[in-house]
Amino acid sequence: MTQNNTIRIILITGCSKGIGLASAIAFAENGDRVYASVRNLSGAGALRDAAARHSGNIIPIELDVTSPATIKRAVDQITTRERVLDVVVNNAGTLRTGAFESLTDADVRSVMETNFFGVLNVTRGVLPTMRAQGSGQVLMMSSLSGWAGLAGDSIYAASKFALEGFTEALRHEVARWGIRLALIEPAGFRTELISRGLSAIPCDVDPYADLNQRVRENLAKNAELGGDPEQVARRLVEISTATSEQFRWPVGEVAERIQASLFAGDDAQRDEILKSASEIEWWLSSDAASGCN
Repeated sequence: MTQNNTIRIILITGCSKGIGLASAIAFAENGDRVYASVRNLSGAGALRDAAARHSGNIIPIELDVTSPATIKRAVDQITTRERVLDVVVNNAGTLRTGAFESLTDADVRSVMETNFFGVLNVTRGVLPTMRAQGSGQVLMMSSLSGWAGLAGDSIYAASKFALEGFTEALRHEVARWGIRLALIEPAGFRTELISRGLSAIPCDVDPYADLNQRVRENLAKNAELGGDPEQVARRLVEISTATSEQFRWPVGEVAERIQASLFAGDDAQRDEILKSASEIEWWLSSDAASGCN
């Protein structure tokens, strides 16, 4: 708990826009003091505007999850001022979609460096403070892709599967110090992550061109029809204050429905659900390939 037992101190990564920005606002409106981090404050106009509207409750701070030095500076700044750190939301992430063979090594490493090793870096940076104070909570932003690997999503899914395994093991290692961990698993929300993933899909004429085109179409549809990130943000606040020992928290109707279906049957039934979700039957029965439009 914080010194005065009323204001919680929160650190959220990836707050320039989307779920991160919405979460900073939601926690601030809950009465918490939020250190909202971005890689570069000079390009974080929306965050600075939010900080101005919530003076004292949202404090923009620079932190690059791939740079342990910037993480240390940020954590030192927070703990010097606040003495405690109650909740960390590991939200920063990136997306590269498309068939595995269509992606470059740089694509793969970029996703893993941010989505997996970046989380490890931040978590390693905050655990000593939480151990010393004998409390704390780390919320890991996973995804539907953390337990459902769809065609065209192999690398992003790999990063989230790795995050889920890491978090499941780590929670038992740190529980003795009163530190709680939870996995947040949203699906079907409009974010800049989807837009960036859309632009990153390779469109070269290769054996997977048709598949990559279908992935592009599905992402575009999700970007247009997905839910409001504010719903995830409000849910994060609720989860952070819950007394439940629940570990995995699907967020949104899509995530809840698919999670319930995936784990209700055997491997064959799971496979059918995954093929249906990624609309992949046509690909499994076709050898056609053409360029992206």
